[in-house]
Amino acid sequence: MSAPVSVPPDHASGPVLELSTARSGIVGNDLTVKRALPGKPRRMVGAWCFLDHAGPMEYAADHGLTVGPHPHIGLQTFTWMIDGEVMHHDSLGNRQMIRPGQVNLMTAGRGISHAEVSPGGEAGRIHAAQLWIALPDEERHREPAFQHCPELPRIKQDGFTITVLVGNAFGKTATPKVYTPLVGFDLATHAAARTTLPLDPSFEHAVMPLEGSATIDGQEVHDGELLYLGTGRSEIDIATRAAGRLLVIGGTPFGKDVLLWWNFVGRTEADMIEATDDWNAGRRFGTVTDSGLEPLKAPPLSGLHLR
Repeated sequence: MSAPVSVPPDHASGPVLELSTARSGIVGNDLTVKRALPGKPRRMVGAWCFLDHAGPMEYAADHGLTVGPHPHIGLQTFTWMIDGEVMHHDSLGNRQMIRPGQVNLMTAGRGISHAEVSPGGEAGRIHAAQLWIALPDEERHREPAFQHCPELPRIKQDGFTITVLVGNAFGKTATPKVYTPLVGFDLATHAAARTTLPLDPSFEHAVMPLEGSATIDGQEVHDGELLYLGTGRSEIDIATRAAGRLLVIGGTPFGKDVLLWWNFVGRTEADMIEATDDWNAGRRFGTVTDSGLEPLKAPPLSGLHLR
């Protein structure tokens, strides 16, 4: 992130249909992503505080995902792989390839570092969503951890294949371990389809098309847009006119101010300064040993005022 972002605990008290457009971002050397969170006007959806959508796209040799070792605090990284493969390396010694239909969940807690690399330096294809989950105060200094989730619950409904990415739904529980009430779904269809998706009315929710477009409770939404639904909905009507894919996220409104700076989620300017100094000095975050990439350097915080 190029500037500090103050994320207030705002949420709609009731149902809304708030449409926003993701902005373009670059991850690694030159992989283009659509960044939907944090955005304007919506900064968070439950504890979900960051959402990048990559692809679907073909990339040339040495132009896939190439992100050298970098640190995180105060969050969980949640990677949903739809197409392609990416190797995860972290300072706990984990080395894990993530493949289509799988989730990687990394809990930063007090501090971890990792690298993400498309395998082999060869041409390939990628389609993925990466999200961050802000950890609540009582968990944000916990020990770091990593969880690979190769199997996720799936059901067929009205022409959609629905994958439960996190949380509980349809009588099934997804395996990723999170620390606030959350839900995530992937809905994919090969043709025009229509269904009703049950929701927890105490959660706030949002929908982002990952391929194609859809109509959600009468509101059309396209790839590259985020539709925030607010709270108070027990269900939504979802319809597509052709093949498509949707990401639905939700959770209990977070209720705390969050600061996002570079790869850190914290609460105060002091959090960011300490984490930046520790990373640049080689403290706290361990070492990623086998990615073949140089560690990233944290940008300077001097002269910046975090709100």
